[in-house]
Amino acid sequence: MITEAGLNHTFGIPGALIFEQDAGGLLFARMATDAGTASLSLQGGHLLSWQSSASAEPVLWMSKQARFAAGKSIRGGVPVCWPWFGPHATDPSLPAHGFARIAQWSVTGSDVNAQGEVSITLALQHDLAHETVWPHSANLSLTVTLGESLRMQLETRNSGMTPFVLGEALHTYFNISDIEAVTVHGLEGGEYWDTVGGVEKKRQAGPIEFSAETDRVYINSDAATVIDDPVYARRIHIAKCGSLTTVVWNPWTDKANRMGDLGQPDGWRQMLCVESANAWDNKITLAPGAVHSLDVAYRVETR
Repeated sequence: MITEAGLNHTFGIPGALIFEQDAGGLLFARMATDAGTASLSLQGGHLLSWQSSASAEPVLWMSKQARFAAGKSIRGGVPVCWPWFGPHATDPSLPAHGFARIAQWSVTGSDVNAQGEVSITLALQHDLAHETVWPHSANLSLTVTLGESLRMQLETRNSGMTPFVLGEALHTYFNISDIEAVTVHGLEGGEYWDTVGGVEKKRQAGPIEFSAETDRVYINSDAATVIDDPVYARRIHIAKCGSLTTVVWNPWTDKANRMGDLGQPDGWRQMLCVESANAWDNKITLAPGAVHSLDVAYRVETR
């Protein structure tokens, strides 16, 4: 049985990485460097928080109504969507965005490098419950590294004898001052699927601005993006590798009210999802023995 004490004995790093358990039995990793702090839930391999010393405000958004319970997805932070993105292609009764974000992950490594960055590596346990909904053999690992930037590496290895199709995303919720005050840069001229009120392919003209529900899947793009937040006087830089899809999402009032866990009445105003993904047109076919890595680096620039 995995315990708080056992994790601290094997993987804890004094002053940099500790493990804690809440009253409900969930296990968490707390990371700290001179450049900031972060926390991670072992359920879901879910990055819950990141506070950069470069900015007074948290970088990630977490709903005040987020549920922390066994087998429940957490609203906010960085959910890991895997091995499919959105609803399952043929069975809508299966969990949206796959099972990784509600599964129990194992810690396999921790480290502090010469630059003072602390990292933790998790692996997803492959068990019979997963095989019944996704009958493939795969090894999945997630490494989170905290320093001046925060980096995430999601690596999938096909350990079976047949190829499989993979959809995935790091579904990052960013903490912003107000959705109508921010803009997203870097996707100008790109094609996207607009999924609000139907599905229609469009092309982005200028930076992305927000005045209504937004749910866009930008395809065939490995571009870096920037969230410009003049009220918080900062820019959040998002650089990615191994990702050809970027999802930009804010539910706005009506959908937020229907969802019920976004921090009523207006929690949606302080959140914006810019997700690094491989989805829709850009799902990956992974051959036996092949490895795919989705890497994202987040950096805060103040002004």
